[in-house]
Amino acid sequence: MRAGLRGRFIRAVPGVGSALRRARFAHAVPGTKSGVRAGRRGRFTRAAGGGKPGVRARLRARRDARAVQAATAGESQAVATGTTQAVPEARDGMFRALRNHNYRLFLTGGVISNVGGWMQRTAQDWLVLDLTRNPNDPSSSGSAVALGLTTALQFLPLVLFGLWGGMLADRYPKRSLLLIAQSLMGLLALTMGALVITGNAQVWHVYVMAFSLGLISCVEVPTRQSFVVEMVGRRDLSNAIALNASSFNLARVVGPAVAGVLISMLGGTGPMFVVNGLSFIAVLSGLILMRTSELTTPEPVPRAKGQLREGLRYVLAEPALLMPILLVAFVSLFTQSFTISIALMARQVFGADASSFGVASSVFAVGALGGALLAARRARPSRKLLIAGALSFGVFQIVCGLAPWYPLYLLFLIPAGVALISVNTSANASVQLASSPEMRGRVMGLYVLVLTAGAPLGAPLLGWVSEMGGPRTGVMIGGVLTVVGVGAATMLTRALTRRSDAAVRGVAAAAAGAR
Repeated sequence: MRAGLRGRFIRAVPGVGSALRRARFAHAVPGTKSGVRAGRRGRFTRAAGGGKPGVRARLRARRDARAVQAATAGESQAVATGTTQAVPEARDGMFRALRNHNYRLFLTGGVISNVGGWMQRTAQDWLVLDLTRNPNDPSSSGSAVALGLTTALQFLPLVLFGLWGGMLADRYPKRSLLLIAQSLMGLLALTMGALVITGNAQVWHVYVMAFSLGLISCVEVPTRQSFVVEMVGRRDLSNAIALNASSFNLARVVGPAVAGVLISMLGGTGPMFVVNGLSFIAVLSGLILMRTSELTTPEPVPRAKGQLREGLRYVLAEPALLMPILLVAFVSLFTQSFTISIALMARQVFGADASSFGVASSVFAVGALGGALLAARRARPSRKLLIAGALSFGVFQIVCGLAPWYPLYLLFLIPAGVALISVNTSANASVQLASSPEMRGRVMGLYVLVLTAGAPLGAPLLGWVSEMGGPRTGVMIGGVLTVVGVGAATMLTRALTRRSDAAVRGVAAAAAGAR
């Protein structure tokens, strides 16, 4: 009976079975460490002898010990109570993560702040086009290169310093870091709003604001991403990530539409920056009112040399981390350029005004919101969904570029949004669930790096292509390269996995020979 209960418990709790198998293997082969990889997990020690284990082995040993301890405790409880479910399954439902008080505060503040953020993003794009328009040419609609450069400057700091931001997220309390970062972002938006309202704004002001916002985001984004699991735990993590994406895309529906109407009514973009600055009060209030006793905060990682290299080695040894990160790296190269293309297609191809441009951004966000809500119903992400979403996004980019009429273009934006958000939510959840608590900040720093690294490269490149060959050409080229990137990410992961498998077999054979 006890063995049967153990089997049912292992099947009910993901990850416990593999941990128990690794622990038994370590005992069965003298001289090996508990970090020897099982199956395709990619974790192994560097030597079969009694040398000092590598970082992967030490982290794996800690996780295995916790899993084995949990399995033993759960099995004992099942025997004592006569039940077979030692750990309750996560409750079904699209909004199950909202049962957590701290997450409710976090999500509420995030919705309000995200609406303000998308109002500012819409106003920023429109402001750049206005500031770069040739006043002597009535047909001039602004510079696509300047628009791409603004986006590149906003994401360039994340490329240069994103890994350091993830390292800070591991070293310091995440809630405190978020309070500081969100306050600085609010002040930056209010400053830019004052410049625009007073008529002193120039295009270089927008460049400086975008770059400064990127610097703050180096710390804020990986910290915010890795803070979610401290509020909801691992069981509700996938649902919380999907709800965050829903919040973001709900704001993406409301924000641009409201901004487009207000820009037309007020005749300027300055008030949008002010509204965004004030919206940060909501997220700051939510962070302050949280119950710190309900946060599952890991021990801070002490300062040490080589922590960035340690994080990179950790990801390279984990196929479960490497695949989504590589896929996101290729897809994100053209994601931001597609977002920019909405403004270019609306204004230069279809001759839309500010309010119509806001509608186009909102329609794309409707698809993304639908995709996020569908993701919220799934218990765990899958690799097949990740690949299918990336391929679909590339195909619908091409279809959008071929759309002959504006209403048809708007219609194609919906499935493009569904596909893109499926990639983002699946990859984010996969990476966080596969990460150790001690490494999560650095892993998310790398994830955010590849997620945003494409903007400084892809946005100016496709902005230039759009300027030379038209927005349609830029959109279609981005779609073709996205499909090619999915294939490249898949093949590269398989190649690295085969190398890892061969290395593990060699270590296991050496250990067996020594025995």
